[in-house]
Amino acid sequence: SDVNALTKMAKRIQTTIFVKNGPSFAGIGIGGEGYCTFTIAGPTGEGLTSTRTFARRRRCVLVGGLNVR
Repeated sequence: SDVNALTKMAKRIQTTIFVKNGPSFAGIGIGGEGYCTFTIAGPTGEGLTSTRTFARRRRCVLVGGLNVR
């Protein structure tokens, strides 16, 4: 399925933020899931932090493509 192909790609490229079917800013919490913060902990310089940690965390965002009705 398309979602399986997206999952395979996300695992292959090993990026910190992977946005599918939506604007890139959804990956940092603007109009998407979660909160908006930044770190340089990832290998490419982008990433997400919280008040508890500055370690690398990954985020996967799917906008409008998954319908469970």
